[in-house]
Amino acid sequence: MKNIAIVSVALMTFFMVGCNDKPDSELGHNEENTTTEKMEGEGDAHGEHNEEEEEEEEDGHNEEEGEEGVVMLTNDQIETVGLETKLLEKRNLGNNIKVTGRLELFPQDKANISPFMGGNVRSIKVIEGDKVRKGEVLAYLEHPDIISMQQEYQEKNDELVFLKQDFERKKILFDKGVSSGKEFQMAQSKFRSTTSSVNGLRSKLRLLGINASKVEQGEIYSAIPITTPISGYVDEVMVSLGDYVAPQSKMFAVSDNSKIHLDLKVYEKDIPKVKEGQKIIFTVASKPNELLTAEVHSIGKTFEEDPKALHVHADIDNKNGELLPGMYVEGRIAEGQKSGYAVPEEAIVKEGEQSYIFIVDEDEETEENTVKFRRIPVSTGVNDLGFVEINIPSEMAKNIMVVTVGAYTLSSEMVKGELEHGH
Repeated sequence: MKNIAIVSVALMTFFMVGCNDKPDSELGHNEENTTTEKMEGEGDAHGEHNEEEEEEEEDGHNEEEGEEGVVMLTNDQIETVGLETKLLEKRNLGNNIKVTGRLELFPQDKANISPFMGGNVRSIKVIEGDKVRKGEVLAYLEHPDIISMQQEYQEKNDELVFLKQDFERKKILFDKGVSSGKEFQMAQSKFRSTTSSVNGLRSKLRLLGINASKVEQGEIYSAIPITTPISGYVDEVMVSLGDYVAPQSKMFAVSDNSKIHLDLKVYEKDIPKVKEGQKIIFTVASKPNELLTAEVHSIGKTFEEDPKALHVHADIDNKNGELLPGMYVEGRIAEGQKSGYAVPEEAIVKEGEQSYIFIVDEDEETEENTVKFRRIPVSTGVNDLGFVEINIPSEMAKNIMVVTVGAYTLSSEMVKGELEHGH
């Protein structure tokens, strides 16, 4: 029995030692490690799977929230791309006689200023663009002849005083029969001729801007003022200091832009349709979106040969200081008109046969400093002076802001966003 126990103990010992010599992969300890690694791997895989699912869910969320035909821009982006918006308004549209022309002045509202007497420019008081009033001094001219004329006037005026006294004395004597008729007639003739000379010289001095009464008192002016005969703005200055200016040479040009009018050309086929008093709506190149109005004042009676057209003159109703002579205008003479919602041509985006406009979407959920723009389909009507009629329900048209500049930029941004989203 004792031997059997010893053998049993030895076998157990051998078995335990043999088990300890097996490879780690076959041991429970390594199985635990493997299990742990497996769990970690599964965890990583699960994590990756979750991330993918989150991305897919995120993408799916965006797809659910994304709205077709909508573009979101920050205020900085709006400023960068130069977007402009304007409240949708009704405009007068209709059948019209298309006309072109220029802004002009009547002859009496512009002046080319020249001196009556030659001289050298001593000083210049204005520059181009200055506003001037009627009678205001623009420059001074000096010349020895100016002084000589005043001296001549003084001498003739003093002589006239003597001749007047002599004439009155001899008239008294002639009336009393003391003096001969010949002496009286000679005195009368000299007095009248000298009076005429003095009056002529006084008128010349007045034209030159010299005060004759001051000259009579002994005051002599060395220079004459050059003044403007109308109020307005200085268009041109054609002289410099020291220049000799001959009589009737152009020194300045002044115009009164407050009396500017339309000079339009109406082609032969449209002449029977034009009547005095008709309303004209027109634009200028500097502000194509601003409509101005005028009324037909007169219709010319002579054709121009190339092109064959009549001139029509019109008085402008809503003048402003930005209208200048020579500006090119496009307009229409209204035959019949209707009122409708209209936007500038560049506000219309076309895709195939469909036309769209972009409006500001007043969404309360929009992030701060972000503006939502929505594209809406419209049908178009009359095209008039750069504006296109759009047919839109009155309920929708109330108080909406339309993108008037940059609509195609928004359309491109929208397409780009859709492509990125689809990818």
